[in-house]
Amino acid sequence: MSGPAEAEIPLAGPVGPRAAFISLRTRNYRLFAIGQFFSSTGLWVQRIAQDWLVLTLTGSATAVGITTALQFLPSVLFGLLGGLLADRYSKRRLLLITQTAAALMSALLAVLTLTGVVHAWHVFVIAFALGTAAALEIPTRHSFVNELVPPAQLRNAISLNAAIFQLGALIGPAISGYLVTAVGPGYSFAINAAAYLAPMVALLRMRGDALRHPVRPAVTERASRQLVDGLRYVAHRPQILWLTVLIGTFGIFIASIPVTNAAFARMVFHSGAAGYGMLSSVVAIGSVLGALFAASRGRPRLRTSVLSAAALAGLFLLASVVPGLVGYAIVAGAIGFATMTLVTAANSTVQTAAEDHVRGRVIGLYMLVFLGGGAIGGPIIGAVAEYFGPRAGMLVAGVAAGLVTLVVAVQLGRAVGFRFRLRRVRRPAAAVVVAAATRQPQPTGIVSDSGEPGQG
Repeated sequence: MSGPAEAEIPLAGPVGPRAAFISLRTRNYRLFAIGQFFSSTGLWVQRIAQDWLVLTLTGSATAVGITTALQFLPSVLFGLLGGLLADRYSKRRLLLITQTAAALMSALLAVLTLTGVVHAWHVFVIAFALGTAAALEIPTRHSFVNELVPPAQLRNAISLNAAIFQLGALIGPAISGYLVTAVGPGYSFAINAAAYLAPMVALLRMRGDALRHPVRPAVTERASRQLVDGLRYVAHRPQILWLTVLIGTFGIFIASIPVTNAAFARMVFHSGAAGYGMLSSVVAIGSVLGALFAASRGRPRLRTSVLSAAALAGLFLLASVVPGLVGYAIVAGAIGFATMTLVTAANSTVQTAAEDHVRGRVIGLYMLVFLGGGAIGGPIIGAVAEYFGPRAGMLVAGVAAGLVTLVVAVQLGRAVGFRFRLRRVRRPAAAVVVAAATRQPQPTGIVSDSGEPGQG
């Protein structure tokens, strides 16, 4: 039996622009969001200064790439362990530990730089240490959101998290650029170390009785067995498995967007650093708007993830042929918008589908695949852009992402039972063709394409 039309779908809570910030009404989440704003801004302040410091010390762009790889490598090595720890221990306590460790590492780098004794190997070691803290912190932080807000506000909270991170990407580089030019990179590291105080204070001020503590079964199995159980859990839930495949594939191309934009600015439009900076800002603005748009929507839908992925693949293809810097910039902004719509839809769907006792491991695997895809995506798309041109890189991204999206849509259709078909709906002004789907049982917490909560 077909479900109701899209306009008639009942949602779990208010939607629209007024609902974009609804999760901020919850005190614990409001504290969390304020802390994350300062933390993400400080993170971007340090990233820019760190790259500049390594380039100054070594004169080598390869050394900058090594620093970046060392900071992301731990997420691939220890991401699953971070998810396991999040399932076994207090997430708030884990976040306090990891953020304290990150603050100390940033403070150490600030001292080394400001005293003039810093060497490149110092930066390499500290980058790996910071990456290790992040590998344990990321799945914990993502799954902790479930304890801060009621289920109906989860997608909104996840979307606001993404918007906050993108705001940091807009503000942080500007602050760091000024500081590096005026007084050197050392003060940027000091600011990042101080910025970690905000999320730590926020965590300490949260009301423990207002947290939605998950029920944790007694730990009787070895860590290795629990990790295997987490992988088996994902393998037997198609909605989580195939969304992880989807986001991992798009992670390859999402991570390469800065590389591709730099190549377009230099090789196609000959606009130099100014053109690259403009394209970066446009993508960031589109990302913020996309995150806020996602925050105004209702419960997560499998269909939203698939349609967002298809739209993003189409934008990659459009970017490969659009003429002129202005036209490309418009498409780049749309890519930022669609990227955040996809990421927040997939993230919230996976988090909602996972049960409390295994959510940390699920998010750990999800982030490992996403970040792992990003780690290999930059070099691959960069090589294609270098040898065949930036437009070829975008073409490859569009074709590959489109094919994977089609495969995932087919697999989800077979496993979960939703399908798209055209249905004509009468409205006072006009008849509009919209997508309707068959009503099938869905995983707990996910809204099926008929608009009703799944039955498990």
